[in-house]
Amino acid sequence: MAVGLHDFPLIPEIKGIRIGVAEAGIKKPNKKDVVLFELCEGASVVGVFTQNAFCAAPVRICQKHLGLAGSRYLLINTGNANAGTGKSGLDAALKTCEVLAHQAEVSVESILPFSTGVIGEPLPVAKIVAAIPKALDNLSGDNWHSAGIGIMTTDTLPKGSVRTFEFDGVTYSVAGISKGAGMIRPNMATMLGYVCSDIAMEVDVLHAILKDVVNKSFNRITVDSDTSTNDSCIAVATGMAGNAKVTSVSEPLAQAFIAAFTEVMQELAHAIVRDGEGATKFVAVEVVGAAIESDATKVAFEIAHSPLVKTALFASDPNWGRILAVVGRSGVESLDVDRVQLHINGFEVARDGGRSPDYLEEHGKQAMAPQEIHIVVDLGMGSESDTVWTTDFSHDYVTINAEYRT
Repeated sequence: MAVGLHDFPLIPEIKGIRIGVAEAGIKKPNKKDVVLFELCEGASVVGVFTQNAFCAAPVRICQKHLGLAGSRYLLINTGNANAGTGKSGLDAALKTCEVLAHQAEVSVESILPFSTGVIGEPLPVAKIVAAIPKALDNLSGDNWHSAGIGIMTTDTLPKGSVRTFEFDGVTYSVAGISKGAGMIRPNMATMLGYVCSDIAMEVDVLHAILKDVVNKSFNRITVDSDTSTNDSCIAVATGMAGNAKVTSVSEPLAQAFIAAFTEVMQELAHAIVRDGEGATKFVAVEVVGAAIESDATKVAFEIAHSPLVKTALFASDPNWGRILAVVGRSGVESLDVDRVQLHINGFEVARDGGRSPDYLEEHGKQAMAPQEIHIVVDLGMGSESDTVWTTDFSHDYVTINAEYRT
């Protein structure tokens, strides 16, 4: 079940972006599984990708093609990851790029391919190639919702976000879609994410913003601590709003864009957690009072990854000792456990390393019952902090992943 995941928003046309969707029958019949983004000539396009050494063939090609030529098309397929497929996988991904390039009359290097689905299976090139003309014929500025559906795998709902902002009398739009529900502990971004704006911005500025905001959004979520082979996050600035091109992150327009861009990216990242495989809880783990930020990040992820904590969350069991145990084994140097405080949904559970004298078991049950839970750990060591968003572990998580290929 999706925890508090809102309906897909109404996303207006982003000038310079058209989207086409088609059914290729890659894994299941009658399912939208090929998505095409057409980008206007001159758009700034940047990306960040998985750091998994077994990165998929399309990731390797994307990394090679970015910067060789102006990117004009994003070609996405679901149902097959084209990862763990060796040289034949690279040849297959490149073949789909060549076919699209020929039909769209652009260079092969201007095509960026993306895949998601089962690892280790050969990419069904013929099915994707057959679907490309259909996707081209379907190109439209208002296909965001269909695209959100088209990139889903085990997701239960499509994920989208949009913001508009005004600057010097000009209205700018920022919109995006993402997919992901399992194999989520991004080590750069999400499984797949695409965010577009009509702002004009230099490539290096957009890339710097993307890397920074990814660390505040997709790199702060986890469902099961697994980093995908296919993680890719793309940002596009079409320049169609007509502004003078942004050349520095410090410009006031850049700062206004960053605010809207961050809201979109965080909403997309949170949507992945809310739709985590089998999730019944949306959990924010906030660690404060750290001596250095990396300690706060480390402790937050250790709590978010703990199977014992996650199963207690699923059961709404106030077994808060499991959280303290994780803090103790997280490897923070010079940790003084007698200074650690723990709050769950506003209730003080532990003070000075032990049970709070004001804590009652009924408080714990009340704190753990809601679908949305906020855990706050104060290390009592300094002023640094960080927050990670995660889910519980349910019976359905095991079922979904045990039966993924069947």
